[in-house]
Parts: sequence; C-alpha cells; structure tokens
Amino acid sequence: MDACTRLGEKFEGWQALGLDEERCPVRNLLDQIGDRWSILLISALAGGPKRFSALARAVPDISKRMLTQTLRTLEISGFVHRDVQPTVPPSVTYSLTPLGQSFAAPLLGLVDWAESNFATVLEARAQAKRAA
Repeated sequence: MDACTRLGEKFEGWQALGLDEERCPVRNLLDQIGDRWSILLISALAGGPKRFSALARAVPDISKRMLTQTLRTLEISGFVHRDVQPTVPPSVTYSLTPLGQSFAAPLLGLVDWAESNFATVLEARAQAKRAA
C-alpha cells in the first residue's frame, strides 16, 4: 500500500474520533510540538545536551521567554530532560529523552523533504502571488 493511501486511511480513523484534540494523536502532538521553535530546539538538542544560553545562541531569533516556554512544553511532553546541577548559580542542561531521540528519525525525514523541496515550494508561492 502506498503512503498516500495509508495516510488517507489514517485520516479516516482520526475523523472517526471526531478529530478531537484529546483523542486524535496527530492533532494532539502537533499542537504541542508542531511549532517552529519546538522543531528547531529538538534539532539543536539532537547534537547532544546543551545549556540554556547555548540553545539561545543556536536559535538567535527566539526570545528568552519563548525559549523557556517551549523547553517547558517539551519537558512536560516527555521530549526533553532538564538537569539542574546544585551549583551557585544553578547550572541547567537540557537533553533529549529516549522519546525525544525516537522522534529524530521521523523529524529527519521531514527535514530532508523540506530541504529537497524548498525551492519548489518557494516557486509555487511566487507563482500564486503573481496570479493573485
């Protein structure tokens, strides 16, 4: 069975659940990790544990507030582990949990697809803009 057929069947299953945010696994998870910051932070942590300041440098256009909020959401969802060392001041390191690491392979597939098709998507957008 090809990917489009399988995906269509899965969507029908989600529809049977009413696409309910609590019961639909895709909607539920994408609501929490589908934003641009989560994907970038998971990608940054795929290279190994990092401190808050290193993550802030790795994603320079994220505000400290949004970085904190996104890391907290990823931690609550089980993707990121927060390790606090009892130093003065406290030293905090973030790393991917086994769940976060298991997300690396499907995320890499999405990243590879995005890199391969980025020019095509930009061209489609430009054509749509010209036609409007």
